Amino acid sequence: MAEIRIETKGAWELWTIDGEARRNAISRAMLAELGTQVARVSSEGKVRAVVLTGAGTKAFCAGADLKERATMSEDEVRAFLLELRRTFRALEKSDCIFIAAVNGVAFGGGTELALACDLRVAGPHARFALTEVRLGIIPGGGGTQRLTRLIGPGRAKRLILTAEQVDAQQALALGLAEAACGPEEDLLQVAGNVAEAVVTGAPLAVAAAKHAIDDGVGLSLDAGLALEFRRYEPLLDTEDRLEGLAAFAAKRPPSYRGR
Repeated sequence: MAEIRIETKGAWELWTIDGEARRNAISRAMLAELGTQVARVSSEGKVRAVVLTGAGTKAFCAGADLKERATMSEDEVRAFLLELRRTFRALEKSDCIFIAAVNGVAFGGGTELALACDLRVAGPHARFALTEVRLGIIPGGGGTQRLTRLIGPGRAKRLILTAEQVDAQQALALGLAEAACGPEEDLLQVAGNVAEAVVTGAPLAVAAAKHAIDDGVGLSLDAGLALEFRRYEPLLDTEDRLEGLAAFAAKRPPSYRGR
C-alpha cells in the first residue's frame, strides 16, 4: 500500500501522507517512500513544486510512529533518525520547492518535516509543537536548528523547552508559518495558489534563489553577497533570462524552458 498519494497538477504535485489511522505519523515505510519521491522529483527536474499535506482533517503529521518506535532497538532508532535527517535535508537541497499545507496537528517530527519545507501554509486546525522534552529526548530531526534559524533563539527555546502548542495564527505571528487560512478558506486551494505562483517563475532562477537564501543563512553580509553573485552569474547565460526580457517587452506571459 502506498504511503503517499500523489496527484499531478501540471508543473507541481500534491503529496498526501496516507496514514490517517495513525495520524499520518512517520513510520519506516512512510519515511522510505518520502525519500524515494524526493529523489524522484530532484533527479527528474520536471516537478517544480510540491504541496505536502496529511490525509484527513485531524493531522498533518503527528511525528514518529511511537508504536513502531517501541519495537525498535537503540541501534534501529539511531538508524531511523539518521535516515530522517538525510531525507529532510534532501528536501532542502532539492531544486524543487516544497510547501507544507498543515491541515491539523504537526507534533515532533511533523513540525520538523514542515520546517524542512521551503514554505508553510497553516490551516485553521493546524497545531505545531515540538514535544520531545516531555518524552525524555530533544528534537532530533533538525528541530533545534531549523526552528532557531526561522524564528530566532529566544522564541525557539520557548517552544522547545516548554513543549508549547501554537495554532495557525500564533504560528503566523511567530514566523513559523508564512500564511494562515481562516475557517472559510480552503487550505489546499491556498497552498496550491502558492505552488502555481512558484511554477510561473523561471525554473533555474527559482532554484538559484532558494539555494542563495538557504546557503546564506549564518554568513556575514559580505560572504552572503558573494554567494548571491555566484548564484546570479550563471543565469546571465540562460535562454530563460532572454525569454523573460522578451516577454516583458512584448507584454506577454513568458514561456520558460529551464535552460
